[in-house]
Amino acid sequence: MCPATYTCQCGARLRYRQDMERRLEGARTRWVCRDCGTPVPSATAEVLRHRDPS
Repeated sequence: MCPATYTCQCGARLRYRQDMERRLEGARTRWVCRDCGTPVPSATAEVLRHRDPS
């Protein structure tokens, strides 16, 4: 199972959907770090995109 947090190469801790940005690449959706734009691994992004801080 994927961890509940992900540390990006830039040092940002991604814990929630708001920490990532969604980019459409053709028919594919890619989640990237909001701070630096580095792609987040798809399995990790799938877990984090369902998390909300509220």
